[in-house]
Amino acid sequence: MKKNNLNIIKIDKNKSLFNYEKKILIKELILDLKLGYYDFEKEKTQKVKFSLEIDYEDRKPTNDKDIKSIVNYGQVVKLITKLAKKKHYNFLETLAEDVFDVLFKDKRIGKIMLQIEKLEIIKECASVGIQITKKRSHEKF
Repeated sequence: MKKNNLNIIKIDKNKSLFNYEKKILIKELILDLKLGYYDFEKEKTQKVKFSLEIDYEDRKPTNDKDIKSIVNYGQVVKLITKLAKKKHYNFLETLAEDVFDVLFKDKRIGKIMLQIEKLEIIKECASVGIQITKKRSHEKF
């Protein structure tokens, strides 16, 4: 008869056994913005829809009494609203890059999928827009 070998795992209480992969979802944030390259787009506002998926990692569970222990979706909405209304953007891509720059200041965020759509610009379409995914590089240059 074979004898069973049991492996005993020592747990160091100072090291985390888990990494949390978290995702913030923001769907259909609609803002009235002056946005676009053409003169008629610079004259009046149009409805622009933002949708985001923000992936971030944490080594500990959320502290229910500390809002800084999460990436706060309410704060993300405020940042995007303030940024988008701060200046006129000719292109959705340049607006997207500024959104990335602001959100990636939070070092926990590793990846952002951002979709921005103009809802009223081409009458034959429900929307036109872009989707860009940007992720933090872990390589050192």
